[in-house]
Amino acid sequence: MIRKVTLLAVGALMGATAVSAVNSFGGSAEAAGSATYRQLAIFGNVFERVRAQYVTPPEEDKLIESAINGMLTSLDPHSSYLNQEAADDMRTQTRGEFGGLGIEVTMEDELVKVITPIDETPAARAGVLAGDLISEIDGEPVRGLSLGEAVDKMRGPVNTSIELTILREGADAPITVKVVRDIIAVKAVRSRVEGDVGYLRVISFTEKTYDDLSDAIDDITEEVGEDNLKGFVLDLRLNPGGLLDQAISVSDAFLDRGEIVSTRGRNPEETRRFNSRPGDLTGGKPVIVLINGGSASASEIVAGALQDHRRATILGTRSFGKGSVQTIIPLDSSTALRLTTALYYTPSGTSIQGTGIRPDIRVEQPVPEELRGRVKPAGESELRGHIQGENEDEEGSGSIAYVPPEAEDDVQLGLALELLRGEKTDPAFPPNPDQAAVEN
Repeated sequence: MIRKVTLLAVGALMGATAVSAVNSFGGSAEAAGSATYRQLAIFGNVFERVRAQYVTPPEEDKLIESAINGMLTSLDPHSSYLNQEAADDMRTQTRGEFGGLGIEVTMEDELVKVITPIDETPAARAGVLAGDLISEIDGEPVRGLSLGEAVDKMRGPVNTSIELTILREGADAPITVKVVRDIIAVKAVRSRVEGDVGYLRVISFTEKTYDDLSDAIDDITEEVGEDNLKGFVLDLRLNPGGLLDQAISVSDAFLDRGEIVSTRGRNPEETRRFNSRPGDLTGGKPVIVLINGGSASASEIVAGALQDHRRATILGTRSFGKGSVQTIIPLDSSTALRLTTALYYTPSGTSIQGTGIRPDIRVEQPVPEELRGRVKPAGESELRGHIQGENEDEEGSGSIAYVPPEAEDDVQLGLALELLRGEKTDPAFPPNPDQAAVEN
């Protein structure tokens, strides 16, 4: 469990990206001065010296890639060079599907533990069960591998097979299971009915997010009945972000009119504004949004838009505070540049870079005794080399990113449900549209 929490915290850092893609570089820049060209000549000289005289022959492509990465990471924590492997991984994440087995996993005692097999996937059909411990992958011991390395080994081309050695409670010997990889479509939104309230958890902003959200709202409304439905909980906790256009679409799902977000680049003419269209998928039902220190980038766009328009009450702890937009610029057929090209602003014109979204109702989620001191607050303001936000102060951004695995232990969700049912009251709920931070 500790390993799972750690992995999610890393996800909030590494995956916190609102991405827009372009096909080629069409911008302009001032010509480099003579001093810049002298520095480039020095770089070329250093490269040749290393290539020719280093004690062991270096890999030249790795030298160049490291130099490029060094240049980009000196800008901010979110700009980077995407080699073929990284670019493929990014495309897989944004598509929301990949060739794999269909299991959710964590790390326990240096083994891969199956949290749950996803229904109707190769792993489920092969008999993999929740709680199974994977000790070997194709005969190679899992001990010594990181969780990411183990996951990479389990993913692969569709219709290829993999052999898992499983330790199962109650079994007197290891179990060998052969699984044939298939396309795994990861649901971007998970939903359920909590009595008379609809629960919507947006896991990430992929190409599938808006469609998954729309389907979930329809299913919940049909199951509970529009007259009996008290409202929705939109859970954005531990959501590291994703595609900018999907963040806009998800915000639009709850708004009838008004600006959702603006992005402002280096030059004033690069400012772009995105507005909502008529039509609220929930029919105007009350909404409470849950956030914490794992809510970053695209999830902050949604929370900020709904908060500024007073469409929803934001509950939880302060969000990560990543208010920058990365543009993916293809360099050739297999590599790309992820470059920070703009900051985004909520409808009221507020930048949350380095500050995060402050909840309307602040509720701390207690951390279990065994995790205290291990789960630490995370935020953009703590990242070395981050872009200084115009509203950033000593308080900074972020908070602890922890959500208990069992709903009955989730005090943030519990309060949201009580507010929606009228069992408890708070001045911030329901929000008053007349107090919106922007004109509608």
